[in-house]
Amino acid sequence: MKKFNIRKVLDGLTAVSSSSAASQPGNKENDLIPETLQSEHFQLCKTVRHGFPYQPSSMTFDPVQKILAIGTQSGALRLFGRPGVECYCQHDSGAAVIQLQFLINEGALVSALADDSIHLWNLRQKRPAILHSLKFNRERITFCHLPFQSKWLYVGTERGNIHIVNVESFTLSGYVIMWNKAIELSSKAHPGPVVHISDNPMDEGKLIIGFESGIVVLWDLKSKKADYRYTYDEAIHSLAWHHEGKQFICSHSDGTLTIWNVKSPGKPVQTITPHGKQPKDGKKPEPCKPILKVEYKTTRAGDPYMILSGGLSYDTVGRRPCLTVMHGKSTAVLEMDHPIVDFLTLCETPYPNDFQEPYAVVVLLEKDLVVIDLAQNGYPIFENPYPLAIHESPVTCCEYFADCPVDIIPALYSVGARQKRQGYSKKEWPISGGNWGLGTQSYPEIIITGHADGSVKFWDASAIMLQVLYKLKTAKVFEKSRNKEDKPSTDIVDEDPFAIQILSWCAESRMLCVAGVSAHVIVYRFSKQEVTTEVVQLLEVRLQYELNDAESPDVGGEQLPAGGTSSPQTSVSHSHPSTSSSSSDGIRDNVPCLKVRSTPLKQSPGYQVELVVQLVWVSGEPPQQITSLAVNSSYGLVVFGNSNGLAVVDYLQKTVLLNLGTVELYGSNDPYQRQPRSPRKSRQPSGGLGDISEGSTTSEDRCKSPTSVSPAKSLSRTFSRLLSSDLDGRDSSFSRSRSSSVTSIDKEAREAITSLHFAETFARKGEAVATPSLWVGTSLGTVLAVALSLPPPGEQRLLQPVIVSPSGTLIRLKGSILRMAFLDSTGAIIPPSHEPWYEPNAFDDRDEREKARKRRPVSVSPSASQELSETHYAVVCSEKQAKVLALPSQASVKHSITETSFVLRSDVVQMGSGVCVACFCANGHIMALSLPSLRPLLDVNYLPLTDMRIARTFCFSNNGQAMYLISPTEIQRITYSQDTCENLQEMLGELFTPVETPEAPNRGFFKGLFGGGAQSLDREELFGESVAGKASRSLAQHIPGPGGIEGMKGAASGVVGDLARARIALDERGQKLGELEERTAAMMASAESFSKHAHDMMLKCKDKKWYQF
Repeated sequence: MKKFNIRKVLDGLTAVSSSSAASQPGNKENDLIPETLQSEHFQLCKTVRHGFPYQPSSMTFDPVQKILAIGTQSGALRLFGRPGVECYCQHDSGAAVIQLQFLINEGALVSALADDSIHLWNLRQKRPAILHSLKFNRERITFCHLPFQSKWLYVGTERGNIHIVNVESFTLSGYVIMWNKAIELSSKAHPGPVVHISDNPMDEGKLIIGFESGIVVLWDLKSKKADYRYTYDEAIHSLAWHHEGKQFICSHSDGTLTIWNVKSPGKPVQTITPHGKQPKDGKKPEPCKPILKVEYKTTRAGDPYMILSGGLSYDTVGRRPCLTVMHGKSTAVLEMDHPIVDFLTLCETPYPNDFQEPYAVVVLLEKDLVVIDLAQNGYPIFENPYPLAIHESPVTCCEYFADCPVDIIPALYSVGARQKRQGYSKKEWPISGGNWGLGTQSYPEIIITGHADGSVKFWDASAIMLQVLYKLKTAKVFEKSRNKEDKPSTDIVDEDPFAIQILSWCAESRMLCVAGVSAHVIVYRFSKQEVTTEVVQLLEVRLQYELNDAESPDVGGEQLPAGGTSSPQTSVSHSHPSTSSSSSDGIRDNVPCLKVRSTPLKQSPGYQVELVVQLVWVSGEPPQQITSLAVNSSYGLVVFGNSNGLAVVDYLQKTVLLNLGTVELYGSNDPYQRQPRSPRKSRQPSGGLGDISEGSTTSEDRCKSPTSVSPAKSLSRTFSRLLSSDLDGRDSSFSRSRSSSVTSIDKEAREAITSLHFAETFARKGEAVATPSLWVGTSLGTVLAVALSLPPPGEQRLLQPVIVSPSGTLIRLKGSILRMAFLDSTGAIIPPSHEPWYEPNAFDDRDEREKARKRRPVSVSPSASQELSETHYAVVCSEKQAKVLALPSQASVKHSITETSFVLRSDVVQMGSGVCVACFCANGHIMALSLPSLRPLLDVNYLPLTDMRIARTFCFSNNGQAMYLISPTEIQRITYSQDTCENLQEMLGELFTPVETPEAPNRGFFKGLFGGGAQSLDREELFGESVAGKASRSLAQHIPGPGGIEGMKGAASGVVGDLARARIALDERGQKLGELEERTAAMMASAESFSKHAHDMMLKCKDKKWYQF
């Protein structure tokens, strides 16, 4: 275990810091922090992916294993079993998945891709892998069909030919059905690509082939010729059999369905236009949109079901996409929220030649998965148990909390359970295959997502699962504009005015604070009781950017009279002198962007509004969006900042305590003495910022804006120079201003508040006792500490003002400040202090509330005498550097994180027994640094930053967990902990479970006697190499998969693993035997040639005498 001695590192940095560090009454032991974390504790790997598969393209279902597979346009595969069993895999090529086929009950899946390759996936391992691939070179794949319990896959192509692949060896058979043989003289033109292949349910020897142009051929596999040809003058989209094999149905591009008898190819028995208006005079109904897919399913007891997608009439403009279910005389049209990609009917039997008995329809939409219950009247949908609604409204921000208090998930679940919609099917979710993994991680994890519509969702993310717990709609607080034209002119965003930008949540006290895109902040309390709020509490804040070009004389530490104190929102001078504060016509002033509702608000159990804070327009300038936010339940404060400045709000007294331009924070001389003095001055201001609070006591007064403008405003010269010189040297790559309305020069000069942190620590240098403080980080790399003086808890806290005063502490780093944290003398994180949660709406037990309100002390030390010897460490991370300061001595150690790139997200996290800084850089690197010595522990080039979504949503949490949005609909979770990587195999669910295949349907006595019933076919005899010969080598090339021999060795485990291992061993033995055979043949050949040569020599030499040689 490596000991880190901050003394040695800092020795001789500065005389001041060393003397102050030495003068500190500390034991030497306090400086020696054992660092338990080593680089071998870190390893990076993806764990799970949650959410709806982005841009889905195909789907299939295993009716015996009850597993659903979905393929996407980016080559991803998502497999779903029972709730909690899901799996993600990826085709390396990234080509779109055009079709998927399960080897039913075999634990394998065939995928066909848009790059004309087919792949065999092994699902008998927890992380599925490709066993074989076959890449077609000369033809494009359009349709595949794998009959139940067959090893021969039919592959139809764009040229109209059909090739046959042996799924076991993944080799092509020499048997090919050529398009010209199939159609012969029935058509002069090419019939188009193959759009459908399937065998007759009652006779495997007969194959039906649908060509796009409208020709259907029934092919006899044995005699290698067409039995019947069916022609229709509309293009075909899909085809389905009646289970008795005497009829089939086609769907066409003009919105019609044609039903054909197999033995009468002349014309269809019936033509139906499900959505066509029938004209009176017996003419053909008017054409409709194409029917993209039809399924024909029979039942023993009643009429068959015909289920189809598409086919609506052209005059239904604006009609939503529909699935039509025709059953007997009734036709149900089920409207969907998004376009239909594919649908499947789930049936009781996997055998195509038995009554199908359909019980549900799975509909894959572009942005949702819907399962319809066919057995219940009205076709209700099943409640979807998968976390597929992450993108219900686009995600705008997220936070991840691993290792939460144990009572928080049940509390959120109980209030969230009341939000459930009614009217779902009563039955169990039909996709129920697979088994859960063994969750070894027992700690609760929560992910919170903020959305574009202003909603906030809480998710239970424990044990690599994801389940929505509770949804909060923040937009309810505001008035909705009735119509589009009615939009207020004060909006600073065109759409989604309620979008959430920042979340601040305290899991212990359950306080939640959100900052929205319209420069609004809402503070919420958690309650289990319903309450009606008559008036929503509102504060309006005038945050304004001040910068005086003319430097007024430096007044130093003189106290100016505190006479003219107006409200704390006083804006002291204007950046636009032309528009004075007496707002003339047309110039917006003192108006917020959104209107808070005036009617009473009924608040359900869960999160309830405590206070709304809105930034207002200042003389024609819109408020800048909020860039940082923090809430502290123990102090009753919420603080936020933007590119103009900082505001501190007391949400208990509903007052603004501090409202400063960023530049003023450094210390300028102001008549109201709200600002800290310049950090260069040694003298501390006597009044601090307390005077503000005493200036006005009523909250109404506080919200009024000033009408007088005071000119006495100066900026500490030294600091203005320091800032400007720092600006010039700043790397342009990370001066990212979020403001939209300011000019480019102004933009560069503005210093935004980028990070805020409440801590009970030593705010001033050489201070003896840790006190409440607020630490402020800016976009120019400065950290300033502000001391907080709180009244005693209880009644006094609500009456006396909180006093905010500067501390003079200033830390500088390179790049914008991202994260701050504090460690105690043992190197453990000091969490921001908080109060325990209490029920805010319980009016009877006032005493209980008072007890609960008493702040818990943060200091770990048992007595005050010991507290004097405490050393704290401030950890600060910017876009470029990390820095650790010993407090109160303020001696520091610094580490450069990245020279060429910049850090996008950094978090100080708990990892087992240690603490580290985790960083994600814009160049895709994920790093970890030890604390407090900042030794590099991990640096992995994980993923190049492909889009801003990852940058916006990436977050680290405790115990080596991290997450980000990989697509608009999916959360990717990763771990950087070696432990989790090792246990991942156990935690993942099993997709394949050993299940008996149901018995085949009985043929019956008479059918057996007189023929009929299902005819079987020895496909091996037809397609095998001995009869059909070998396929042309140039047609397709075989590629062994990475999941073959090597990949599967490690992955196989458990009972299934033994089976897989046996199969691998056989494969290996087969391979070795094959090699052995070849070697033997080669040896025999060389032996033969040797004997031939020897014989020739013997003949040559037979008659020669010894002396003739």
